[in-house]
Amino acid sequence: MFDKLKAIGKLKCPACYEGYLFASKSKFVKWNFDMNKKCPSCGEDLEREPGFYYGAMFISYIISGLFSLIFVGTAILVFHVQWEWAIVLLGLVLIISFSYLFKLSRTVWIHLMVGKKK
Repeated sequence: MFDKLKAIGKLKCPACYEGYLFASKSKFVKWNFDMNKKCPSCGEDLEREPGFYYGAMFISYIISGLFSLIFVGTAILVFHVQWEWAIVLLGLVLIISFSYLFKLSRTVWIHLMVGKKK
């Protein structure tokens, strides 16, 4: 289980946990969202049927919603930040982390649908 979570965090293939899912290995810097058609390590087909990654939108919504609640709640309750500033800070953090959240949601989705090869 820990290996799977580690592979998801590093945006790796769900079948071998070694090959990168995305053409750009950078998580935050580059805004390149192109996915590899096949895993460069094991050859797993990463380009499923059309519309396969629509489910990742729901994963992205869940991750960003949960993160937003925790971030704003912590800012207000622990650090005593006014709610207006907490929302502004949240917006900045979400803009900066958009690229990683997009890639993470696709990675979580394919890991839910594809198991590790033995």
